[in-house]
Amino acid sequence: MAEESEASGGEHTREGAVTFLGFVLSLAHTAAVHFGDVANPATGQAGEVNLDAARQMIEILSLLEEKTRGNLTAEERQILDQILYELRLRYIDAQKPASRIITP
Repeated sequence: MAEESEASGGEHTREGAVTFLGFVLSLAHTAAVHFGDVANPATGQAGEVNLDAARQMIEILSLLEEKTRGNLTAEERQILDQILYELRLRYIDAQKPASRIITP
């Protein structure tokens, strides 16, 4: 029998099993890859920016938030809300022109 470890909320899961928070963090990491914030592990170089793919990850997380409303622990709700907030801000920031020249 596989060993069990206690997860948040007092639930028991198999060691190494996918948890809700692990899934959410995986989607957030994928968004970071698409923003170019995560270096390619093979090359060490910054990844290519793909705002459409980043937006899609945000939409998936938003859909997940909507469909799980009322069924999450307080911790899961807080982390999902925070991740969505930060990714949405990151997306808005990423849409701004790379350099702005301010003239007096």
